[in-house]
Amino acid sequence: MIDRDPGLQDNTGNTQNNEFRGTVTNYDIFNGDADGICALVQLRLAEPRKAQLVTGVKRDINLLKQVDAQAGDRLTVLDISMDKNRDDLHRALNAGAEVFYVDHHFAGEVPAFASLRSMINEAPDVCTSLLINHYLRGAHVNWGIVGTFGDNLKKTALGMAKNTQLNDEQLGLLERLGIYINYNGYGSDITELYFHPAELYQLASEYANPLDFISAGAHAFERLETGYHADLSLAQSVPPLTVTDAIAVFELPDMPWARRVGGVFSNDLTNQNPDRAHAVITAKPNGNYLVSLRAPLNNKQGAATLCRQFPTGGGREAAAGINDLPADMLEQFINLFRQAY
Repeated sequence: MIDRDPGLQDNTGNTQNNEFRGTVTNYDIFNGDADGICALVQLRLAEPRKAQLVTGVKRDINLLKQVDAQAGDRLTVLDISMDKNRDDLHRALNAGAEVFYVDHHFAGEVPAFASLRSMINEAPDVCTSLLINHYLRGAHVNWGIVGTFGDNLKKTALGMAKNTQLNDEQLGLLERLGIYINYNGYGSDITELYFHPAELYQLASEYANPLDFISAGAHAFERLETGYHADLSLAQSVPPLTVTDAIAVFELPDMPWARRVGGVFSNDLTNQNPDRAHAVITAKPNGNYLVSLRAPLNNKQGAATLCRQFPTGGGREAAAGINDLPADMLEQFINLFRQAY
């Protein structure tokens, strides 16, 4: 049995028994990116539980609205902003559901319910996979490393690996897997993804070690790898819309490949230019824009603050985005982006 963190508390300040009670309907609600998927893989390897899976593309974060929670139901919520799901979280809690909520995005005020246990940490070098790894005392750290690499927290991931037996080649494989799983989550809808995030979670969760998933499930790994490199090559051929020593803005076309690669392209740019902030703006069929924003790798601040100034904007201080930036606000966004960095 895993020795859980004795400091985990409910949101009235009372230490809780970490086991939920009774036989009820379970829901696993998670972001469809690498961080959300790998957080859940770790948790369910340690705490097997049959549950209804609720997920979607990376930017589909209002997931709690899909759950009609009843008294006694158990909800595990991973890697989606509490602030963006506040009303539906209150609805579930008021219905009598028990909720375990783990996230690193902007949360706002955490509701005070004895039936809500939360682990929220908005620090720029933290992700949900790391929080779950701490909660499980490193029981499935390799999957935690994959999710952390996927969230572009390379330094954090390497720190997690220090007490493992992983060699450089294996770490390189885990980094690639994290990037590819994260890449798979981007798209305007499920039809643009190589794998439905729920399917990818189910494939991954069959393996206690992600290295075994890479080798035994090579078809999935290779499918993601091929698509990733093809899409990234197209993105890298696009010249910047504007570029200075402090910022760079790239505009990608209204194409499925552009929507798939926008987030990892932002990460790639950030890793190559750690002192520069980057915005990747992708045209949408409605004439508006999808924005992926990354703060400088050496100054992970300000991304969420900037994006939250616009409708549908949010994220964390190191990496944020706007789901539907009105076309007539693009110039305003770029001007504020310049001012912020």
